[in-house]
Amino acid sequence: QVQLVESGGGLVQAGGSLRLSCANSGRTFSSYTMGWFRQAPGKEREFVAAIIWRVNTAYADSVKGRFTISTDNAAKTVFLQMNGLKPEDTAVYYCAADRRLRLATNGYEYDYWGQGTQVTVSS
Repeated sequence: QVQLVESGGGLVQAGGSLRLSCANSGRTFSSYTMGWFRQAPGKEREFVAAIIWRVNTAYADSVKGRFTISTDNAAKTVFLQMNGLKPEDTAVYYCAADRRLRLATNGYEYDYWGQGTQVTVSS
């Protein structure tokens, strides 16, 4: 069973940094595509980044060059390093796992979801 728990959200000023973590209490992430999504108030959920362990990554255009997705060596925790944060990055950030290795950017392709962590960027 995959159980995802996000942490690391908070309030930060524009230009600042945060690192989100997503821990899995069950299996390792090595056989999953892991993704980060976000949802701002009144907006649809959107793709942020995805990773296939030691193989490949994908990013939304809006975060390229600012955000970095990675995993630890044990493939038990996924990180989202967010630098150069902007007020428009404010959202609830969700970690998700897809049982297929395909770097999907549509949230409907993912099978497991965490509870979300709030990121607020002040101007």
